[in-house]
Amino acid sequence: MRYVTHLESTHDGTPLPADRLQTTHEGKPLLVRYDLDAVRTAITRDAVLARPADLWRWRELLPLDGDDEAVALGETETPLLDCPRLARRFGVRRLRIKDESRLPTGSFKARGMAVAVSMCKRFGVTRLAVPTAGNAGGALAAYAARAGLECFVFMPHDTPCVNRIEIARHGARAFLVDGLIHDCARIVREQQARMGWFDMSTLREPYRIEGKKTMGLELAAQCGFTLPDAILYPTGGGTGLIGMQKAFDELATLGWLESGTRPRWLACQSAGCAPIANAFAQGLAHGAAVPDARTLAAGIRVPKALGDFLILRDVRRSGGAALAVSDDALVPSAALAMQLEGIALCPESASCLAAIPPALERGTLRASDDVVLFNTGSAWKYVEAFAIDVPRWSEGALAALPPATPGDQVRR
Repeated sequence: MRYVTHLESTHDGTPLPADRLQTTHEGKPLLVRYDLDAVRTAITRDAVLARPADLWRWRELLPLDGDDEAVALGETETPLLDCPRLARRFGVRRLRIKDESRLPTGSFKARGMAVAVSMCKRFGVTRLAVPTAGNAGGALAAYAARAGLECFVFMPHDTPCVNRIEIARHGARAFLVDGLIHDCARIVREQQARMGWFDMSTLREPYRIEGKKTMGLELAAQCGFTLPDAILYPTGGGTGLIGMQKAFDELATLGWLESGTRPRWLACQSAGCAPIANAFAQGLAHGAAVPDARTLAAGIRVPKALGDFLILRDVRRSGGAALAVSDDALVPSAALAMQLEGIALCPESASCLAAIPPALERGTLRASDDVVLFNTGSAWKYVEAFAIDVPRWSEGALAALPPATPGDQVRR
């Protein structure tokens, strides 16, 4: 059974019908609304947890009519990994990483595209287009192929090479653009009437956010429905943060959360492209477009987010902050997570690790906090950023290292 009641404008609350294809209202995003009283009557949280641990276990809080409508590639629940060495290194009580790199196409973008492509197919769309920094294009290409839909992807010319290969090999019509993601978005909009495609840009349709909110639903379940004190989230377009806040609101309305406390949001960006952090610092409701955005964290190189006002609202209401870190800190921070915990952080999520010391210094994070950091994608899509020379073996290669002493091979 489908529990969607309507779509709602984030601009002024205007309700719109959910039984037809929708985009935005007066240029602002739409949110899907549900009959949560009916959901509460129909299902319990224990019954949800008894289902297979995948994205679709949350079907009453998703816009599809049933499982048979889902365009799926095996969207498993992603692990929440305890990281005690990193917690000690940074001086917080507990630090866990939710590793979204385990999803199809290697990033959290699979969640949004699984639901959005499913809804496009439901409404009879046959041709899709998206501007991308990389991972969204890869996810759309894969899910469009799965659904048998035509796909066009426009990406900046310096998009990581693995993303380019992934998009093209999935059969999408891929194009490199001299410019940034907003230049790619302009092409999608300008060519829409001629090409007849549906624009799958971030927050220009209401369903990617529904897929992304399952990160918050999963996290709540994995935490026993008691949410952590703080969430560190790499922020570009912000659908993940907005979606998870929506998930927590829906769970609270259902009465499924164990306490009324909500996490403080830390929206993390690179100083080379930090419109959200800049707006937060200046007390503004909207971010100003960054004219020459530069960061190796391609996924958060978004000069101007359509939903910036929603991100800033949620961050402020939570008592959190939006922070920017030096681009030079990204690779060392990612390497630290790899070496101390064996978790390969993507550059975007490395910004979150690098943001912990300044967040502690300003009091947004506390030493007593239970902290969750989202790793939004696979590090290995960024071979240009993580390339490293490996020496050849020679007889003298180990000469500088001390020889083993008795007992070195025994775990102490």
